[in-house]
Amino acid sequence: MRLFASAFLALAATLLTVPAFAAPPGAPLYAPNTPRKSPEFTITDPAGKQILISAYKGKVLVLPFMFTTCPHCQHEAQLLTKLQTEFASKGLVVLGTVFNDANGPMAAQFVKEFGIGFPVGWASRDSVISYLSIPVMDRWVVPQIAVLDRKGNIVAQSLSTGTPELQDETYLRNLFDKLVKEPATGSAPAAVKKAAPAAATKTN
Repeated sequence: MRLFASAFLALAATLLTVPAFAAPPGAPLYAPNTPRKSPEFTITDPAGKQILISAYKGKVLVLPFMFTTCPHCQHEAQLLTKLQTEFASKGLVVLGTVFNDANGPMAAQFVKEFGIGFPVGWASRDSVISYLSIPVMDRWVVPQIAVLDRKGNIVAQSLSTGTPELQDETYLRNLFDKLVKEPATGSAPAAVKKAAPAAATKTN
């Protein structure tokens, strides 16, 4: 029975961390409720301090939601580390969340082990799913990525089944370059157009 339970948990973890593949032509690029005003979300840092994402209004905020055990999440975090270095001076902030029953020490170890250059905290699985507005019965994968503009609007968010463009360096660079040039005040959010075509490749 113990062996069966271990095998089941391993299979479940694998199903949640499969790579995202490009959707068929004409299929939605982002989650169906994008763009929208971002609700508040709280991340607990490894020291136990609570961080409110509303504190970053006026910045372009990138929120990767990850499992510490997911190779695609590890790759995404390293990619975002590189891009944050490039865009930090222009007002871009990356703030990571691990949520596979994670805690402070797990978040700290994730940063140390994979050389992550941005803060990573943790949150409950239920709070992440609620923030992303993923229906309870939907199948979903990690990483899940949300990108907020300077006004606090979610202008890009992974489909529950994954959006490969949000794991592609060229696409993300073009998207970030567009968003950091926008003002922090203005009209209601408009749907973000595809920043650039991205090759349909697996993440490593």
